Amino acid sequence: MCGIAGIYQLKTQATPEPLVLAKMNDSQWHRGPDAGDYFFQPTVGLAHRRLSIIDIAGSPQPMQSANAQACIVFNGEIYNYRELRQELLGKGYQFNTNGDTETILNAWLEWGEDCVHHLRGMFAFAIWDSSRHCLFLARDRLGIKPLFYSLLDDGQFIFGSELKVLRNHPDFVTTLRDSTIEDYFSFGYIPEPYTIYQHSYKLAPGHTLLLQHGQAQLSEPKQYWDVPTQWQHAVTEQELSAELITRFREAVDIRLVAEVPLGAFLSGGVDSSAVVAMMAGLQSEPVNTCSIGFDSPQFNETEFARQVATRYNTNHHENIVSQNDFELLDQLADLYDEPYADSSAIPTYRVCQMARQHVTVALSGDGADELFAGYRRYKLHLNEERFRNWLPLAIRKPVFGLLGKIYPKLDWAPRFLRAKTTFQSLAMDTVAGYHNSIAILRQDQRDRLFSTAFKQRLNGYSSLEVFRRYGSKVQHLDPMKIAQYLDMKTYLVGDILTKVDRASMAHSLEVRVPFLDHKFVEWAFTAESGANLRNGVGKYSLKKALEPHLPADVLYRKKMGFAVPLAEWFRGPLQQKLQDKLLSDVMINSGYFNVAELKQLIDDHKRALKDNSAALWTLLMFAAFLERNSK
Repeated sequence: MCGIAGIYQLKTQATPEPLVLAKMNDSQWHRGPDAGDYFFQPTVGLAHRRLSIIDIAGSPQPMQSANAQACIVFNGEIYNYRELRQELLGKGYQFNTNGDTETILNAWLEWGEDCVHHLRGMFAFAIWDSSRHCLFLARDRLGIKPLFYSLLDDGQFIFGSELKVLRNHPDFVTTLRDSTIEDYFSFGYIPEPYTIYQHSYKLAPGHTLLLQHGQAQLSEPKQYWDVPTQWQHAVTEQELSAELITRFREAVDIRLVAEVPLGAFLSGGVDSSAVVAMMAGLQSEPVNTCSIGFDSPQFNETEFARQVATRYNTNHHENIVSQNDFELLDQLADLYDEPYADSSAIPTYRVCQMARQHVTVALSGDGADELFAGYRRYKLHLNEERFRNWLPLAIRKPVFGLLGKIYPKLDWAPRFLRAKTTFQSLAMDTVAGYHNSIAILRQDQRDRLFSTAFKQRLNGYSSLEVFRRYGSKVQHLDPMKIAQYLDMKTYLVGDILTKVDRASMAHSLEVRVPFLDHKFVEWAFTAESGANLRNGVGKYSLKKALEPHLPADVLYRKKMGFAVPLAEWFRGPLQQKLQDKLLSDVMINSGYFNVAELKQLIDDHKRALKDNSAALWTLLMFAAFLERNSK
């Protein structure tokens, strides 16, 4: 696992300035503390920070091909590199190292842009080909590894593993993109392919980008993979369970290759426990497992993690942290580089910090909820969809639209009385309704929050357009598959994988994600929706398959999540900090907000009239970003 960076001069033959590239690369030192080096030729400069995992003594980067035609900087792991190596040796290619990096180089020389189809793993890489005078960038299919880029006004194309790499170029433009601010206050992150900055982008998962010297503007990235949306079903429950375990065990197995200490996160939930169960059956040594708990029973899952650790006799490491662990608040803006509002970033940071004391590589259970419909919101979405099918939109829209407007937001009431969001969603179609239900601040709340001037600049743009863009590709699927697809394109990559990448890399820890093996995803996403959500039980097919491997109270207990007590923080120890940050000069002078609404949100929460903790945290993280960005 590493950090990559580079500069490509599209308009001139000049060699990029070494000191500029060094400053960019040094900003991501944490991603690769073991080594770092540079490659320069006229028009191009490549940089790398290395965290050594495979072929520790060899595989330095930037790496040139044996014939010196191509040079690569690469972040990630290719799990089928040994098979590819043998295939390419058979075609006459030379190898000077024993790692996976050189395999990508020779795959490029053999297959060109199609090389990505031969790679199984997580990756972000850039290849400079001197004979073709081109720079080729690629990102893995699910977006496990990040890749940012920008075209500067003078024709310099810059890229890096984190947004801070780009920001450390002296000519980087820090003008903010208005539409992504609207997106952020809906989703809590900036969805692909945009960043918070007007002229920088994320290379979207499953995409490549080819640049030729002399081109006047960037070409559109090319998509090479997507989640499958066409299939046929013909398996029994028993057949599904058997194949699931076989395929998942193989996805875990290929991720156990490392020349450094390797282990797994173990939260006590289904997904991480499934990973540990498979690992225990695949290696002779005890699995290294890492858990954190909280000093509040409401948020503590350690007893379930211990059950799994005991069952599989793992080498278990556990750390208990305070539920009032908010000292990381001021670091989060530096960690994520753009507004990011998932408060579980704090415990994720802590578990990565603790894990790094024992291992260099950790396997995680991320991706299972999106793949097997584990989130509670899928059940709610299906309930709403049944009602939509029963009552035509022409009737629903006026009736429930009115109810959604006049019904109060009753956060203090029993759940069955908190119907405002549901009424709003029932007045919408499938995609719009799901967007409304998952939004941190709904459209009516954003309308009140944003200033008149900012709304005029948005010119009618809504974050719903993000969902519309993806939803148009899967209109033929059933409502739950549509929701899962939307989450895999947005929430999974923009929130979950971003959170884990930044938190783990802050501690030079590599995290591998077997549930997101693309071959496993291609198979698992084809399971019927009824196999995943049955009788109100999410991830039913996964849990059923795991019954021989995990205790029932791990499999079927209520999902807890990796939460922190925001509501209590904002009425207690963080009350003054919240008010100071949200009503600071940088927030008020930004021009984005209706200041009266900011004060109302704070006051209503402080007086316990409403639970505005999610909205307030989102605002607090935005304030931290603005403060950092103004320096």
